[in-house]
Amino acid sequence: MNARRFPALVGIDGGGSRTRAVLVCGKRRVQVEGGTVRIGAVGIGEACERIVNLLAELKLKGELPGFDAVVAGIAGVWLPEERQRVGQVLRWMARERGLVIEQLLVTSDAEIAIEGAFGGAPGVVLIAGTGTIAIGKTARGELVRCGGWGIELDDEGSGAWIGREGLTAVVRALDGRGRPTQLTERLAALYPEIRPDQPRTIVAAYNERLFDYPTLTPLVMACAAAGDEVCREILVRAAHHLAELLRALLRHFPTRPVPLVLMGGMLENHTPLAELFRRELQKLPEYALQPAQGTALEGALRMARQQYRQALRQQSS
Repeated sequence: MNARRFPALVGIDGGGSRTRAVLVCGKRRVQVEGGTVRIGAVGIGEACERIVNLLAELKLKGELPGFDAVVAGIAGVWLPEERQRVGQVLRWMARERGLVIEQLLVTSDAEIAIEGAFGGAPGVVLIAGTGTIAIGKTARGELVRCGGWGIELDDEGSGAWIGREGLTAVVRALDGRGRPTQLTERLAALYPEIRPDQPRTIVAAYNERLFDYPTLTPLVMACAAAGDEVCREILVRAAHHLAELLRALLRHFPTRPVPLVLMGGMLENHTPLAELFRRELQKLPEYALQPAQGTALEGALRMARQQYRQALRQQSS
């Protein structure tokens, strides 16, 4: 590693819907975006290839020979063996592309989020996007979590869950098992391939990947805002599930109130879910809501800087 004046540091935020990567070298800052790298959705090979493509783009735009430290926070990566395997594949693909990476750390997107939110200090972050997770950092520096299992197992209250519950409400209504919902007409209007008089066209459209669960979430939100009780009840349940995540983490934080930051478009923006969740949050006085110090991407950059400095110390010792 060259201890040059300005190290080339890269932070990557690989969420469930999109991936952002930023390069910082002195006053130079370059940012690029790509599709999801969630392992459960695209697999390790495709995820790593997408990350390497972003790194190649950063190298080109930044006009640099390589990177001193890269930290990649990837949705769904938790176990040490998962991190190691992804890191090995990333390094191999990077070498094949002529990309030099001195220090590489693969971690979860939730970990870089809490690093960005509190700058290393204790607290809890609730993330509600395509997936949901509550992750905390205790006074002892221990990371604790609740949720984040993925839509295949859980993710109640997430964008994917809301979309799936909306689709379930549509088919129940078409069967006569559930109440009618505006979502049926909105879905058919958005996707002409779907014909309510032929309900199995919904299955065909889903199998052909014309839509997925998260893409239906804005429709559920819009129907709820327009007074659709079926969709509103889905959001009420989603808000309750999000509050459950926070309640489960309280046992790790004996000192109250616990600093809390909300992240993810469904909570950071003015949405029907955000309004309902704020009401649930009033029932949790143990938490003190505060703005984030920085984004998940900034958290990844902070960790990259730590990796770089640690490597320098090891070289000099």
